[in-house]
Amino acid sequence: MNFVLALAACAVCVYAETITRAEYSGGTVVQLQSGASGRLKTGVPSFSFETPKGAISVHYSQVNLLEYGQNASRRIVLAVVVSPLFLLSKSRRHYLTIGYKDEDGVQQAMVLRLDKSHVRATLASLEARTGLRIEYQDDEARKAGRG
Repeated sequence: MNFVLALAACAVCVYAETITRAEYSGGTVVQLQSGASGRLKTGVPSFSFETPKGAISVHYSQVNLLEYGQNASRRIVLAVVVSPLFLLSKSRRHYLTIGYKDEDGVQQAMVLRLDKSHVRATLASLEARTGLRIEYQDDEARKAGRG
């Protein structure tokens, strides 16, 4: 009985879909505009990025690059408007670059800005489903992505 429950739990984990808020920051995808907000869905057998104005779906076997990095900046506007103490804190933005070949065999890339609270789950899901290892831009990104 325990074996059957464990097997059912594994099946649910494999087919579970992760949905993350994201923003298209740039890349070669002509259907999407830079700055478009949407949802990144990591389902089976492909992942998709859906916005109100368009969507792109990519099969995991087409993915050939996964890279994660951060951009840290000072909160200058808040320091000027609210308090100089905001100069002591940093704002981090989390970026995921996905490289893949489209149906025509042309290399494509998209850079997505991820919500901070979903970075680890999204990276783990994409790494497991594509079979690729995440490339980290630096040690700070590695710490944030792996915990």
